[in-house]
Amino acid sequence: MNKKFTAALLLVISFLLLSACSASLEEEQTAAKNTAEEAFNKTSEKTNHKNEDIEYYLPFGVEVKEESPNNIILKNGSKTYILFYNPHEGPDSKVVYDATIKQKKDYDVNETYTKDGHRGFLLINSDKKDENELIVGIGGVKISTQSKTKHLSSDAATMMEIVNSVKVTN
Repeated sequence: MNKKFTAALLLVISFLLLSACSASLEEEQTAAKNTAEEAFNKTSEKTNHKNEDIEYYLPFGVEVKEESPNNIILKNGSKTYILFYNPHEGPDSKVVYDATIKQKKDYDVNETYTKDGHRGFLLINSDKKDENELIVGIGGVKISTQSKTKHLSSDAATMMEIVNSVKVTN
């Protein structure tokens, strides 16, 4: 009986310690804002992929799964990203941002950035426990995914790095 009590007590203590160590949603959202802004303000990475409309950079591990007009499905392990681009909208355009906002008015995070004629944005919607809709864009380009709370900041940085690199070629 004493061993069962000790095991149960250790399990409860472990759970409490793990819960206390994980970042809260608000902390991760703040970190995502900061990392997205840092990536937005960085010099864009050298492109390493292209299709008939655009050239873009993909970080190590991110691969093209499927392409269709104006959309590229990207994979990184089990994570899927959808990269949308409108080749008729420049990096200073608000069209994609405005259209995205009209689809859902209340985002938990709605940040916009401007620099050197570029307009960037970060949108986070936390509908489900530990599952967040994450959308990052610059001008006529946006990328979206579903992100666990603990991955919001790293996903936001990766996504902003990708959209920051997109260059229209046609």
